[in-house]
Amino acid sequence: MKNLGTSPLPARLTGTAMTAFAPMVWGTTYVVTTELLPPGHPLFAGLVRALPAGLVALAVTRTLPRGAWWLKAAALGLLNIGVFLPLLFVAAERLPGGVAATLAAAQPLVVALLAVAVLRQTPSAWSLAWGVAGAVGVGLVVLGPDAGFDVVGILAGLGGAAAMALGVTLTKRWGRPDGVGPTAFAGWQLAAGGLFLVPVTFLFEGAPPATDAGAVLGYLWLGLPGGLIAYILWFRGITTLPVTSVAVLTLLSPMVAALLGAVLLDQVLGPLQLLGFALALAAILASQVTPKSIKERIITR
Repeated sequence: MKNLGTSPLPARLTGTAMTAFAPMVWGTTYVVTTELLPPGHPLFAGLVRALPAGLVALAVTRTLPRGAWWLKAAALGLLNIGVFLPLLFVAAERLPGGVAATLAAAQPLVVALLAVAVLRQTPSAWSLAWGVAGAVGVGLVVLGPDAGFDVVGILAGLGGAAAMALGVTLTKRWGRPDGVGPTAFAGWQLAAGGLFLVPVTFLFEGAPPATDAGAVLGYLWLGLPGGLIAYILWFRGITTLPVTSVAVLTLLSPMVAALLGAVLLDQVLGPLQLLGFALALAAILASQVTPKSIKERIITR
């Protein structure tokens, strides 16, 4: 498994761009959900995103975990998908979208702290500072005057960010088993998370909703680009790029959601939101390098 963190800049940029596809396509979820899917079934949408994609990946690769990887894959699937998605949807239902997105933007900060505790990395003021800047930038983009605060929603939002942050960090720590490609690795986690979501979904939402052609199209979008393809690229990026660089890419999701809202739903972006975009983009770009790498490039010129 090649580590792109120490690769030449063009190779690392290519890997980063491929990984960024995942949070960008996840940013379309709000528009797809509100415009195409039947209301009141967010958990079913998460189930459709995870389980079919996982089963397809397993059928294609015909590769199952071995030994300790049964437990590791289950743990990662629960954290990255099975636990994260329900908490995300609880936050989305109980909080305005801007507040929920801002809480999710705390994930890079949690990853930066976990990288010290779990991965034994040296504390990085650079990563923490740009993580804060990115969260502030997202807040400027998505928070509005109608922002409200619900205790359960806030706890769910922070819990979801923490669950996925821990999942990302453990994915980096454990890596992928030798001989297992990113498709099989993503399939393990999608299947594990999806199986966990089956009883949760039917417990809280009951039977699947009636669907029309638009809903079918929306579920296909969530399950293929938003599920199978996105998670393959996402988990590939986690195992080959620096974990803090990958985590900050999650800021792209609320930014894409805001852009689509402006383009498709006639939501206006004011000067403060544009400033937030610039700050969040600066955080994403700055987190792909380190002060050491910048210094080395200056010296070699």
